[in-house]
Amino acid sequence: MKMGKTYIVPHKRRRKQKTDYRLRLTLIKSGKPRFAVRRTANNTTCQIIDYDSKGDRTIVSVNSLDIKKLGWKGHCGNLSSAYLIGLLCGMEAKKKKINEAILDIGLQSSKSSRLFAALKGAIDADLNVPHSEEIIPKEERIKGSDKSFEDVKKKILGGKNISKETKDTKK
Repeated sequence: MKMGKTYIVPHKRRRKQKTDYRLRLTLIKSGKPRFAVRRTANNTTCQIIDYDSKGDRTIVSVNSLDIKKLGWKGHCGNLSSAYLIGLLCGMEAKKKKINEAILDIGLQSSKSSRLFAALKGAIDADLNVPHSEEIIPKEERIKGSDKSFEDVKKKILGGKNISKETKDTKK
């Protein structure tokens, strides 16, 4: 263990490898909302987050439950579902008058295609996010073999609201 007069203990979120404060500061200095993509084994979450001095404000949040409500029958931890989640997040952001954002993948490995499939979905929803074309996965990989992909994509692009969709199913 490091000891001595000059040793400074890092912030708790840095010690637990949850936050890279230097990266976060550069994203905040841009003045644009962040398009945050987080993944787990069975889920992908996309959020549009805006900085506030009192604490960050989440404007839009979409995860795999939202695409299941639209009829997605496949696994929620793959490229196709990540693309649909990004597309839905982008459409919800457009409804709230957000036209541009900056990609925030946090401390996750940048080799994951699922993160960039979600980015591709947001870009297809006309959300302006600076990126390199080389990181976007190919269209064949995103479509996959699931039959419900095209149906859910049409529902999202058709402009159906999720809350209306759930009310219709309860009746």
